[in-house]
Amino acid sequence: MTGKINQNEINAILWKACDTFRGTIDPSEYKNYILVMLFVKYISDVWQDHYDDYESRFGGDEEKIRRRLEREKFVLPAGSTFPALYAQRNATNLGEVIDVALEAVEDANVAKLRGVFRNISFNSDNLGNTRQRNERLKNLLNDFNDPRLDMRPSRIGNLDIIGNAYEYLIGKFAADAGKKAGEFYTPPEVSELLARLVDPQPGDRICDPACGSGSLLIKCAQRVGDGNYSIYGQESNGSTWALAKMNMFLHDISNARLEWGDTLNEPRLVAGDRLMTFEVVVANPPFSLDKWGAERAAADRYGRYWRGTPPRSKGDYAFISHMIATMDATRGRVGVVVPHGVLFRGGAEGRIRRALIEENLLDAVVGLPPNLFYGTGIPAAILIFRRDRADDRVLFIDASREFEQGTNQNKLRPEDLSRIVATYRARESVERYAAVATCEEIAANDFNLNIPRYVDTYESEPIINLAEIQREIATIDRELVNVQVHLEANLEELGLWEKLY
Repeated sequence: MTGKINQNEINAILWKACDTFRGTIDPSEYKNYILVMLFVKYISDVWQDHYDDYESRFGGDEEKIRRRLEREKFVLPAGSTFPALYAQRNATNLGEVIDVALEAVEDANVAKLRGVFRNISFNSDNLGNTRQRNERLKNLLNDFNDPRLDMRPSRIGNLDIIGNAYEYLIGKFAADAGKKAGEFYTPPEVSELLARLVDPQPGDRICDPACGSGSLLIKCAQRVGDGNYSIYGQESNGSTWALAKMNMFLHDISNARLEWGDTLNEPRLVAGDRLMTFEVVVANPPFSLDKWGAERAAADRYGRYWRGTPPRSKGDYAFISHMIATMDATRGRVGVVVPHGVLFRGGAEGRIRRALIEENLLDAVVGLPPNLFYGTGIPAAILIFRRDRADDRVLFIDASREFEQGTNQNKLRPEDLSRIVATYRARESVERYAAVATCEEIAANDFNLNIPRYVDTYESEPIINLAEIQREIATIDRELVNVQVHLEANLEELGLWEKLY
């Protein structure tokens, strides 16, 4: 297959493949089947591309070809490639055939793919009875066999077609998944904003302790650009963790360390008996997570909650406390998305908030527009913490009124992102948009970070001249009388007056 690669065409073909499962299972579930098949198709195309190259170079010497293929990023055993699956599309046990192939791929690449396919089964009753399942999976294989989905590197070159397609699908699934979408997806504009605010640099270690499908980490990596970074993450949902693993590989990020587990109760990014630390820590954790593990906080072996134990029913400050604890002692910065309650709620949360401010860690508070996030319409904010602060001033930005309104979801436009980032870097007050407050001013507000306390967005109503309005009404009344007289005269002249009245 030759010809120009069209990203929109690729996206449309992949989205159409979802018709196989629509109405059968929930979008939050069928995304796994689509994305796994995309991953298998891609690594199969890469494998075949490299096989063809080696065959040409080595004149069909199978031994030399085999030795070279064994050093590929992913090794595909016989029978586990997409063409091998497609050849068996009429099998009466097609779901089992695919599962066996995935297990073989995982076993052959255990260092990279251990556990990635364990949370999905193409032989599941979720896909219907045996006949229905075979039909749906055959349709899926037919869709992915579209010649336009030829993803060989020799055809697509260095274009990030596959990574973009993967992100496109995740975004579409999020739009369909309702409340469950927030479990695995952060809108790309918010991810881009967070990445620009924390500004990852070459050599930085970048971590997301609630990484979802990994999109925020990828945005941060792309900001560095030269590959000189280290990526770390942890995700509690097994299926979402698997998506993140595949997402990294499809974006050519091979050195990511992504752990599966509960960050608050069982952090996996540790070195000996200490938490690992990072120059950049970013997250869009679940808002106000209930039952996050407050009963175990006092005995936390890593001492993350010494400022106070967050409420049992609201884990926001648990995630913040963890992120602060993993921030590098000299150059660390944290960017975290939070619900607005984090800014002003009292009790234990108020005490933790005060401690963070008095430690001079809080750098900025950015208020976001409503309805940006999938699964919730509430407005959110971004908190930025830094170790290398030059003074005790905190910047407040009210970006809640500048956005593109959508049918289901609002969206931050490029100009909105640019204004927020420019304002953050300038760190100066902007009328009705941003304000700089000292620690003393915040203390005078009882450490309440509610943005309207600092950014005055009030716009006075125009003064109404009642006398002028009264004169305008009188003029309109006179004009209306004149029109009525003129209309009656015309009707009488035409002989219509008596007929009408």
